[in-house]
Amino acid sequence: MKKNAFYAAAIVVAIFLPFFVYPVFLMKVLCFALFACAFNLLIGYTGLLSFGHAAFFGGAGYMTGFALKYWNLSLEFGLAAGVLVAIVIGLLMGALAIRRQGIYFTMITLALAQMLFFACLQAPFTGGEDGLQGVPRAPLLGLVSTADDRTLYYVVLGIFVAGFALIMRTIHSPFGQVLKAIKENEPRAISLGYDVNRYKLLAFVLSAGISGLAGATKTAVLGFETLTDVHWTMSGLVVLMTLVGGLGTLTGPIVGAVVIIALENKLGEIGNGLASLTGIEWFNSLGESVTIVTGLIFILCVLAFRRGIVGELGALYQRMSARPAKPAAQQAVPAARAEVQAP
Repeated sequence: MKKNAFYAAAIVVAIFLPFFVYPVFLMKVLCFALFACAFNLLIGYTGLLSFGHAAFFGGAGYMTGFALKYWNLSLEFGLAAGVLVAIVIGLLMGALAIRRQGIYFTMITLALAQMLFFACLQAPFTGGEDGLQGVPRAPLLGLVSTADDRTLYYVVLGIFVAGFALIMRTIHSPFGQVLKAIKENEPRAISLGYDVNRYKLLAFVLSAGISGLAGATKTAVLGFETLTDVHWTMSGLVVLMTLVGGLGTLTGPIVGAVVIIALENKLGEIGNGLASLTGIEWFNSLGESVTIVTGLIFILCVLAFRRGIVGELGALYQRMSARPAKPAAQQAVPAARAEVQAP
């Protein structure tokens, strides 16, 4: 009940948030939050560290941008085309990588994702280094215009809520329990008769599809797609978001995405403010040092907050709620003394 009330309150806040915060920034945060949640489904609940999720995020973005710009599809069909491409890429990549474990699995996903990066660099329809520019904001269902930022924000919010609900339902389903068992003790899951590779592949494809939905939505929001989204640094960024927020928690990746995207967008303003207050000119270049700052945050989380922000807060709450109460015998002693001293 407490979790349901929390989610309901969060949705209410999100509904009114675009009246106080720039809607495009909020939509970008929602897209990356969904991306991080999809990645967390794979690493946090299945134990598979993929370093190639940029392939799904960027590949779906290119497909959606091409479909909206050249095929003049409506928004839902453009997003569906991007998700379908991400699922196909995930199926092919997962079929090759899922038979390996540990660092070998991670390096195979990285290598395959970089192959897609070079393909996007050379392909004529991607625009090469210039990227795919001028993607129009297509109407939803061919009827609802998404040209207005707030209107599109509510569409993106609905997509995020649907994607998050799918992830949450998957985690709490019997399928999700098997994924957790594979993460905790894979040999035991095999001994119980589960086809571990099949479950891993299904989780991998599901994570790829939701990541593709996030990338496709981002392209529809910003109106362009570049090589940055298919580069390996994007895979590193989603790893950072998940670790900062809290690995293996439902809301941790959302918090991590908010922190990292807010830093990327507001670090320059913070640096200019510090420069004006202190007179130190170096702070003016702080906005250009985003990677350094995020790297320091990553180091801080590894050393001091290994569970991430949400994980540490959850552990603190459990410690506070699990404080042992005084034994009944100790509570009875003061009462007995009071009775003896009473006239």
